[in-house]
Formats: sequence, C-alpha cells, structure tokens
Amino acid sequence: MSTGSPHLGFIGFGEAGQAIAAGLREAGVSHIAAWDILFPAAEGERLKSAAARIGVRIADSAADAVRDADLVLSAVTAASSLEAARSVAASLTGQPFFLDINSVSPGRKQETAALLGAKARYVDLAVMAPVHPALHRTAMLLAGPHAAAIAPVLSAWQMRVSVAGDRVGAAAAIKMVRSVMVKGLEALTLECFLAASRAGVVEEVTASLAKSYPGLDWPRMVGYNLERMASHGARRAAEMEEVADTLRELGVAPLMASATVQRQREMGEIGKDPAVRASLAGGPASLLAAVDAAAER
Repeated sequence: MSTGSPHLGFIGFGEAGQAIAAGLREAGVSHIAAWDILFPAAEGERLKSAAARIGVRIADSAADAVRDADLVLSAVTAASSLEAARSVAASLTGQPFFLDINSVSPGRKQETAALLGAKARYVDLAVMAPVHPALHRTAMLLAGPHAAAIAPVLSAWQMRVSVAGDRVGAAAAIKMVRSVMVKGLEALTLECFLAASRAGVVEEVTASLAKSYPGLDWPRMVGYNLERMASHGARRAAEMEEVADTLRELGVAPLMASATVQRQREMGEIGKDPAVRASLAGGPASLLAAVDAAAER
C-alpha cells in the first residue's frame, strides 16, 4: 500500500475516530470517508459536523465508507466490533488493511479476523493512551500477520506504532490486562475518596497516601481519575466487560475487573449531572464535592 494518495474508510466516528482522522488529515492524508451508525439520527449531527470540519467525507453507509478503501479503521463501541466488521465484509475489495482499534478481548479480535478471512488484511490495533492531545500520534500497538507490513506506512504518517507480535490478539491482550490496573485504580479512587469526603477526612487520607506512595501526586491523580470516569465511564465500563472476558479466556476469575465495571458505569451516570460537568475544570476538590453531591441524589 502506498503512502502517496491512499483511501481510508472509518467505521465509527466517535472521539477516537475523529481524533485519528484529524491527525491523519494534518499529516497529509486527503481521501478519508467515515460512517457512524448515529449519522442518520439527530444525535449524529454533531458527528457529521465534526467530519465536515476535519475534511472527512460523510458516507451514506458503512459499505460506502469502505468502497475502494486501501485501509479501513474500525472504531465503534466494544459491543459492536464484530457486527461492524460483518457489515462491511461483502463490500471490501482489493484486500485492504483492516485496523481494528476497538477495546475488546483477544478472543473477539481473533473472531473478527476469522470473519473477514481473505477479504482483508486484518490488524489487531490497541490504543495505549488517551487520543487527546496527541491525536494520531498516540502510542499504539499492532499485532497479527499483517502488522509488520502496515507499520512503516503508519509511521510515515507520523503515527507512533510498535509491533507487539504476529499473532492476532497479542496487542489486545496487553491493553486488556493493563486496563485491570488502570481502570481499576480509577474505580478505587472514586470509592476511596467518596468515602473520605463523607467522613470529612479527605486531607488526612491524602496525606497518609502520600507517605505510603511518595512518588504519586495524589490531588492531581484524584482529579484526573474522576474526570476520566465522569467523561467516559460508560465506555470504560464496556471496555472492562471485555477485560473480564479476557481474564476468563486466560483462566483468571475477574473479581476486581467485574467490580470495576460497576464503579465505572456508576460514575458514567454521575458524570451526566450538570453540576459535575460544570466542575470538571475546577480542580480535584470541587469535582469531588460535585460527585459526592450527585451520588447522594
């Protein structure tokens, strides 16, 4: 595949899709089309406006988005990843690269690769950090038999990619297992500091944790973790369900991961509260206070 004038098709155009597409447009990729299942609905107007602003063609369907594409990037919700691949399988021509960036278990990625078969060169891609502000330069892992072939092309577009192995699921396994800790710490932060707030001992708990873990900036960590959950709790809960599936595939009981699903989903709902939304930029103390108040309602 040439880096000169490739055609890219995005299936799913939420935060990740928009960020990557915007970065690729800045890197000089001019032919990008996108489809999102929300486009026909009223809530899809915001996504279509983003596509127009970025310079991405708004496709009429998933099939239209991938027509004549050299590279397809799937960025849908975790629960929809397999169906997204199924929806475009018959429309793929020329064996394009199919980058599956969805946060799903290794088993789901392997199932998707098998579904597409020889119709596409499937690549298991794991996004390893928030897509803002780095956009397409966010650190990513690639895996599968076609990972080494696509890596130089993506690197030429200034993407920060590393090959995790030639087995589909290797990149997903790293991301999913890592999320046990990352999303779990977020959930523990909510539980710990919500209790501390109600007990009136936030400063004392923070000081005690600082002594036990002197390398961590606890006020900053509390604010960051609560903000991530408030803004993306529903999506993170869905990812943690995939994490739990990953652990089951590995023969590990997902006790902590399953509990994290509940906390992330709870915080996603709390994050919709107007007072919580208004407090996101106000610092850890005001955010915690707003979360506490919203949780009691």
